[in-house]
Amino acid sequence: MKCYLAAAIQMTSSPDLEKNLVQAEELIDLAVRRGAELISLPENFSFLGTEEDKITHADAIAEQSEQFIKTMAQRFQVTILGGGFPVPVGTSKVYNTALLIGSSGNELARYHKAHLFDVNLPDGNTYRESETVKAGTELPKVYSSPEFGNLGLSVCYDVRFSELYRHLS
Repeated sequence: MKCYLAAAIQMTSSPDLEKNLVQAEELIDLAVRRGAELISLPENFSFLGTEEDKITHADAIAEQSEQFIKTMAQRFQVTILGGGFPVPVGTSKVYNTALLIGSSGNELARYHKAHLFDVNLPDGNTYRESETVKAGTELPKVYSSPEFGNLGLSVCYDVRFSELYRHLS
């Protein structure tokens, strides 16, 4: 395994799928021009809107997000992690899916977020990711990359569950 540069892209996503993908493309291009070979897009990179809109448009979001990641990976000849986007499961829920795509546009790994963020805050606010997201039931597989070493996928709140990372180590 050689040394390589990885880019963790940060963006402020909106409910506008097309606008988000244009912004992501610009940031991927910038990362590549700076020498990145492995690029990670954040959770909700392609869509961050209401829960209702997420469910209503899940098919289009999933299809366009996956095609976008594959196209960008091939165009720029890099490996890209789509950090999390909704993939429909049934009619009322989605998986929060992370997708790793290689430079030839091939799928290397896919993971459905297992640990959902349900919380009651002290100020009375509540958040129930489980109302619209179905938890994945499989631990992520470790992808052994000749270029980058061992890669394991996780999404957001998964970071609070150390057993996931023990599994990936």
